[in-house]
Amino acid sequence: MGVERLEERRTTAPEGMILVPGGTFVMGSDAGGQEDEHPAHRVTLRSFFLDRTEVTNQAYATCVTAGTCRAPDPASARRHFGSDAMFRGPEQPVSSISWDDARAYCAFTGKRLPTEAEFERAARGDDQRTYPWGIEAPTPELAVFSTVRTANVATHPAGRGPYGHLDLAGNVWEWIEDIYDPEAYRRPGANHGIPGTCADVLATQEALRRAGREGFTGSNAIPTECEHVLRGGAFNYGGPGLRASNRVHHPGRFRLIMSGVRCARD
Repeated sequence: MGVERLEERRTTAPEGMILVPGGTFVMGSDAGGQEDEHPAHRVTLRSFFLDRTEVTNQAYATCVTAGTCRAPDPASARRHFGSDAMFRGPEQPVSSISWDDARAYCAFTGKRLPTEAEFERAARGDDQRTYPWGIEAPTPELAVFSTVRTANVATHPAGRGPYGHLDLAGNVWEWIEDIYDPEAYRRPGANHGIPGTCADVLATQEALRRAGREGFTGSNAIPTECEHVLRGGAFNYGGPGLRASNRVHHPGRFRLIMSGVRCARD
């Protein structure tokens, strides 16, 4: 096989996915946002593929029908927004799924969850943009935010990211493979996007509590367990929270109406 043909096979994206080129980019920020977004630092990643859109209800249902995935939990929608049916259109992003559910779906399709560094790479590219589309503040044309329900995926093309991915900001939070590490950006593995171990994280969280550092990890209380990262903002979130460096965390067992998934592949 010729070199050109081999390179084509390496870079041609699977259906529904877009290549995110490898390289070194700036992750995090030095000012603004929450303290767990600091400091800005250079991260080097290999190329990977990432779904063009969030996983839809229709796509996720194939995994449920196969008996591999659990159906979304309707209780979260009823608690917060009313009828779960408002969120179950075939082209709306699946939500009310746990981290395990998200991981199971990606495995079912021959993919995996993206890492935190991979998600930010896809959203920020090489120019340290604030949002996937650039530095312009969010508007309803660019993303789904400050509202009471999700929209169909791919209906906000003006908000596409630097490589063409859609809805990287708003619509639903997206589960990430990594455990949430408040000090990830200061760890030895930070230049490759590698967080600490669960034991490291538990020790850090305890130190933050002893020091009275509530607010370090965002508006939620400092966790008492190893939680998982979610990225990208959601339909009910305010515009500033859609920034590409924003880090949110919840226990992996939570099945929130605001939480969905997008898959990656080596």
